[in-house]
Amino acid sequence: MLDDTNRRILRQYQHAPQMGPAELADRSGVTPATCARRLERMQDAGIIRANRAVIDWRALGYEVEVSLRITLDKTQPRAFEEFMQHARNVPEVIEIQTFLGRVDLRLSIIARDMAHYQQLYRSAVLTLPHIADIEALMHVARIKSDEVLPV
Repeated sequence: MLDDTNRRILRQYQHAPQMGPAELADRSGVTPATCARRLERMQDAGIIRANRAVIDWRALGYEVEVSLRITLDKTQPRAFEEFMQHARNVPEVIEIQTFLGRVDLRLSIIARDMAHYQQLYRSAVLTLPHIADIEALMHVARIKSDEVLPV
């Protein structure tokens, strides 16, 4: 699916998606028409999923991030579906991941401060359905956060 030309375009595009089409084409070594056509094909194929703004939530006053490892009561047939349906409605939940193993899910939650986190934990997290166990991990530092792929 990806030939060398597509890889060159993707390498440039993922580092600077705000780049104009002419500059992207120039840096990729193709004509603007070829670049546009290939980008469109990669979008249609689902290789390029989105072009989005990445917002620094710390700049908006959220100073606390907590990962919650959650084990669900799996005796309930719809435990996963019902839990995720409710967890998606909590605005401060910025990520939900599912796992195979002892831990079923991980929620990433942001809060303005510890008092706000406590309030969220009590009013939003503990009210989520089918929780059998929760382990909280306080984030201290993000060492690497990169969505750039080696293409």
